[in-house]
Amino acid sequence: MPLQIIRQDITKMQVDAIVNTTNEEMIGYSGVDLAVHTAAGPELDEFCRELTPLSLGKAKITPAFNLPCKYIIHTSGPVWEGGNSGETELLISCYNECLKLAKENKCETVAFPLISSGTYGYPKDKVLKIAINTISTFLFDNEMTVYLLVYDEKSYELSEKLFSGIESYIDDNYAERYSGGFFNASFSREKRFDTEIQYNCAMSDECMSAPCIEENYAPAPCTVGNAPKQSLEDFIKIDESFALKLIKLIDAKGISDVECYKKANVSKQTWHKLMTDKHYKPNKKTAISFAVALELSLDETQNLLSSVGFILSDSSLFDVIIKYCLENEIYDVFEIDSALFKYDQETLFSTI
Repeated sequence: MPLQIIRQDITKMQVDAIVNTTNEEMIGYSGVDLAVHTAAGPELDEFCRELTPLSLGKAKITPAFNLPCKYIIHTSGPVWEGGNSGETELLISCYNECLKLAKENKCETVAFPLISSGTYGYPKDKVLKIAINTISTFLFDNEMTVYLLVYDEKSYELSEKLFSGIESYIDDNYAERYSGGFFNASFSREKRFDTEIQYNCAMSDECMSAPCIEENYAPAPCTVGNAPKQSLEDFIKIDESFALKLIKLIDAKGISDVECYKKANVSKQTWHKLMTDKHYKPNKKTAISFAVALELSLDETQNLLSSVGFILSDSSLFDVIIKYCLENEIYDVFEIDSALFKYDQETLFSTI
């Protein structure tokens, strides 16, 4: 996936380039900068002295020396002064300049920290939004895998309104099923019989199945041995493939293939595989990402997922959060990811 949000030490990232947030003197003063300079070794200090000064919002590239990556891209981010001193523009410039340098040096993989969110005091949630928007815009026209590193739950919070809405949604619709984020399976056998589809003669040739002997239970007529036989060919009914359904939906929405897979945050390689390999089936998270990109309704999403054998159920907190987002027309994949992360669920695109 082109943009992945992960929790990792940036000095251990085995990528083409890592981004180091530094100051104008590039001296490894604290935080990420100090960690990078320490891990890279004294040769980096010597190299940086020849490159100074580094203007605010700009970037310069160096070898990585003792780090497991190829390059270090250094950028000088803004100090937070309340948001009215051009900080946003400078921060956007930092991300764009780093991405530009990475492209010029033929980097296929790049890892970013949340620039200026440490010593410089820029609010982490604001940095995260700017980083996601800027990187996503770049990736729409460029092929690259970008890792965005976060270190705590607070960094990943994009929308308190979304979180409170999910809380209410779960309380209103699933209060009996969820307790502290876990499915509560301690409902009675009788209740299960009441809510399941009736079935017949499951235990033997005689009509001896449990529901048949349940008090006050009215089973359907026993049909063992009387059902008409079907050939395998008559029984099998193959639905349209995921790829075919996806293409029809893209055409119906009037968007391009590229716009669809970019908005879904799906790589060009995955898209190509989906369109050319008739045996390839996307995983559930990728299928959901396409549904979000196409801004499908819940019913439309269920239909699309069914073509690869998936469904959004009420027994999974992950699925419930996705259902809430679809029902409330929340179609930003990264905002959805933030909600999943908040509730300790596996996210669509991260390996946190």
